[in-house]
Amino acid sequence: MKSDSRGDIQGSLLTATLAVLVAVLFVLSLMTGPASFSPRTVIASLFSDQGVASIIVRDIRLPRTLLAMLIGATFGLAGASLQGLLRNPLAEPSLFGAPQAAAAAAAAIMAFGLANALSLAVPLAGIAGALLSVGALVAIAGRRASLTVTLLAGLALASLAGAAIALILNLAPNPYIALEIAFWLLGSLRDRSMEHVWLAAPFMIVSWFVLAYNATAFRALTLGEDAAASLGINVERTRVLVVIGVALGVGAAVSVAGAISFVGLVAPHLVRRFYGSEPARVLLPASLAGAALLMAADIAVRLIPAVIEIKIGVVTALIGVPFFLAMIFHERRALEDSTQ
Repeated sequence: MKSDSRGDIQGSLLTATLAVLVAVLFVLSLMTGPASFSPRTVIASLFSDQGVASIIVRDIRLPRTLLAMLIGATFGLAGASLQGLLRNPLAEPSLFGAPQAAAAAAAAIMAFGLANALSLAVPLAGIAGALLSVGALVAIAGRRASLTVTLLAGLALASLAGAAIALILNLAPNPYIALEIAFWLLGSLRDRSMEHVWLAAPFMIVSWFVLAYNATAFRALTLGEDAAASLGINVERTRVLVVIGVALGVGAAVSVAGAISFVGLVAPHLVRRFYGSEPARVLLPASLAGAALLMAADIAVRLIPAVIEIKIGVVTALIGVPFFLAMIFHERRALEDSTQ
């Protein structure tokens, strides 16, 4: 009992620390750029007219920072939810083709002139693409899929979405639009406005509530689907709600920022060791860690000297791929130790 209470206190302290870190990074993001501002100037610019400083902070940096926080939190929560649903430590939206499928659907809308980048049709198309990808993964992998089967199914879906993107770019009637979409697909928060925030934020926030609603089900699913059903959990409904929640969040995020990978994998694992094996306890910390991770990455791309700003999707991939490989080796060692 004492160890449980000590663990609860440790978890609460970490959650509070992550919340403070998100707030600090939020202010740092508003301060960082070609024109550096002090914290006092940033805060004053948000609430009063400070001339050029207010224009830079409110119109350029604030939308970018809000999107980094919202998208990071969405991917962190989506990754933790998929890991809880599938009871798989490597479950993450980008490994299963969700961002790629969302990007393909959104790119098709823009490439063929069906809607402009600020149309409601773009996030709706992204949501539909992500819904199709995650739903297909759950259907293909089955109820008791092994890690290998799940990864192979995800790889197939991600490859199919990548091929669809290549086909769309090849068939795009305007080569300049195809080039813009190709750069957008790398993932970036540059030149985003409050219109992008209002376009995507409602879908992402709804996804948070949908995924958080399943916290009790994730707790029961640690015992297995049969045991969860015996405890009164509607496993099929949980599966559908998680698919819808992930699709809403990922589809909306990709529609305004392009494909951003591995945040949903890294964020839950950064905090899981402090909260134990119970998935429900990881949801809030994972969302805070995701927000902090993506805001830190966005600050980094502005500080790295380059002629053209480095895409944030490239930075998250450079962080995520080694992390993913390390996790695979860890799982392999654990499997080898269990068989000895």
